[in-house]
Amino acid sequence: MGRTLQNTMINLGLQNACDEAVYQLGLDMEELEEIEEDAGLGNGGLGRLAACFLDSMATLGLAAYGYGIRYEYGIFNQKIRDGWQVEEADDWLRHGNPWEKARPEYMLPVHFYGRVEHSASGAKWIDTQVVLALPYDTPVPGYMNNTVNTMRLWSARAPNDFNLRDFNVGDYIQAVLDRNLAENISRVLYPNDNFFEGKELRLKQEYFVVAATLQDIIRRFKASKFGSTDSVRTVFDSFPDQVAIQLNDTHPAMAIPELMRIFVDIEKLPWDKAWDITKRTFAYTNHTVLPEALERWPVDLVEKLLPRHLQIIYEINQRHLDHIASLFPNDVDRLRRMSLIEEGDTKRINMAHLCIVGSHAVNGVAKIHSEIVKTQVFEDFAALEPEKFQNKTNGITPRRWLLLCNPGLAELIAEKIGEDYVRDLSQLTKLHEFVDDDLFIREVAKVKQENKVKFALYLEKEYKVKINPSSMFDVHVKRIHEYKRQLMNCLHIITMYNRIRRDPAKLFVPRTVIIGGKAAPGYHMAKMIIKLINAVAQVVNNDPMVGSKLKVIFLENYRVSLAEKVIPATDLSEQISTAGTEASGTGNMKFMLNGALTIGTMDGANVEMAEEAGEENLFIFGMRVEDVTELDRKGYNAQFYYDRLPELKQAVDQIKSGFFSPKDPNLFNDVVNMLFHHDRFKVFADYEAYVKCQEKVSELYLNSKAWTKMVIRNIAAAGKFSSDRTIKEYARDIWHVEPSDLKIPPPNEPRDAGQDKTPNGTAA
Repeated sequence: MGRTLQNTMINLGLQNACDEAVYQLGLDMEELEEIEEDAGLGNGGLGRLAACFLDSMATLGLAAYGYGIRYEYGIFNQKIRDGWQVEEADDWLRHGNPWEKARPEYMLPVHFYGRVEHSASGAKWIDTQVVLALPYDTPVPGYMNNTVNTMRLWSARAPNDFNLRDFNVGDYIQAVLDRNLAENISRVLYPNDNFFEGKELRLKQEYFVVAATLQDIIRRFKASKFGSTDSVRTVFDSFPDQVAIQLNDTHPAMAIPELMRIFVDIEKLPWDKAWDITKRTFAYTNHTVLPEALERWPVDLVEKLLPRHLQIIYEINQRHLDHIASLFPNDVDRLRRMSLIEEGDTKRINMAHLCIVGSHAVNGVAKIHSEIVKTQVFEDFAALEPEKFQNKTNGITPRRWLLLCNPGLAELIAEKIGEDYVRDLSQLTKLHEFVDDDLFIREVAKVKQENKVKFALYLEKEYKVKINPSSMFDVHVKRIHEYKRQLMNCLHIITMYNRIRRDPAKLFVPRTVIIGGKAAPGYHMAKMIIKLINAVAQVVNNDPMVGSKLKVIFLENYRVSLAEKVIPATDLSEQISTAGTEASGTGNMKFMLNGALTIGTMDGANVEMAEEAGEENLFIFGMRVEDVTELDRKGYNAQFYYDRLPELKQAVDQIKSGFFSPKDPNLFNDVVNMLFHHDRFKVFADYEAYVKCQEKVSELYLNSKAWTKMVIRNIAAAGKFSSDRTIKEYARDIWHVEPSDLKIPPPNEPRDAGQDKTPNGTAA
């Protein structure tokens, strides 16, 4: 979520008043804002997307709740020591959190372990361990519409009789100390991005958020006029018309068997009725196609932790496979491919398959990704129910990612086209009229220059390096992962360095290359990549032959509040994943909206950015998905590129020989070995096209006016990438609710009697 103070002031229309009031107290608002900790309760893009969605849902007047875990420790703080990443605990609650309100009156029990007893009256899950879920509510204000939604985060608490009701009468002290075991569930965020780690505590976290949330939703449904009870029992027929639940990846997939358990075991609904309601309630968003990221939980672990849920999953699977067998008799291979249970050394539950079978809608997050989902990853399922599969291209909130982080540009745009674009970003197309307006061109360039100077001062303060603010700011910020190919950027840096040294007199367009992002603590290769970048920076930044022509900076502890500083100052945005690996990306959209040009592959949302702005207004290079597929078919041979490209050979040899690590010449052996022998992401195959494309970038940067005109064309084409547009599509195609642009009256004005009645609508 990042910081909340400035976002709240902007959405409430109070920023100027607050700035003035604080100024009159002799304080500086910006200094105050810098004191707030980031709420870093997720990894990379998936968590940030949820945050943008909450802002858009409130702005569109949807009755929506965001549910998650109130981690005591969020994503680790990254320190760079001697070029290596070192993790520190993110104790973000140390000074308290003024934005949250604990709601102990809504505390709920969550059960683990135990066993299942079957009887005539149905299944009973008994002898369980109970953990309490304590909700904390954070307000989510819409933009200037007097709407405030809720983000409800659950914290784990041990019940007061924890470990005291059983046999250990004697050890009272130990029993109280053991409360920590229950409360560890919400202690810390698992820091993996795009990687599945099948740990018991992680599964506990996933079930914890799901069980508490579903009880909360059902409590709210029963309290509403829709949860009408005929004498004793609630009638759930209208449940899917009143409730929509969107599964953000497979991490909350246990919600599907949990809702079935509630309906069948507790509410005593017949299976078929319960399953119909469940399917119509859930929809699933897929966020990655990397096989190592797909959740596949061992059956043994689920059986131990959630025995009743395993039985329900087996029953779902049985009925699912019976259905497929009836359509495709004797096709055992299809049954194996489509089963929720994977046989092997250890039997596993494929959570994505569970989500697809248990949902009425499945979507990818960019056109190209949704196609890959349909035709490759889940092709059997798409063949069965093509109407279930959709696309919903990701977006970003223009409140945080333009108004808040780039007020200069936001104001400049408002002067030209009015202020309405903030709620309807498609209006940015009106900027096309000013693409040849010399004054506007100069003003856009001036805002960028001011942002760069400000960020250069920040860098000099934090990193003690002198930055040339007229150099091209070439920025690559995102989680560190092999598929995102920070290594390819690194090879380009080394190539530029070698060119400067080879011919120091030759004209060179000065660059400041900024790379930032966190590596999962257990991801050895990603940590080696960080070390390599820092080792290269050490050499480049201290070579007198290079001077101010080339500087390399690794941005420490990349997070939302740092993104808000670096993105408005960026000239060139690096979006260079291997085609077919980045589901969407959202950083790409933030840079586009803030006046950077993109160098990128035809991957994720880059494809649609090129479609909107015109491919000639992005620097697109490298293999397309078809080329990657073809290269896989032929067999990728890294050596071939190394032998054929002298500059690539030189750069790789320098890494290999210890040119960048003289004290330990073998330091980067693992990296070089990977690049030659098991590079799944084919860095060498795109190197030549990348370097040539970078030459075109430098050439255009020399012509400031032509560069800025291209920038304006990009900003004018960025409207599609508002999360408001994304959420309208979810609302229309999946949740079946109508967004409202009504500004409800503020609390200090009396409300009309007519406005008191809530229209019949769904809560998402």
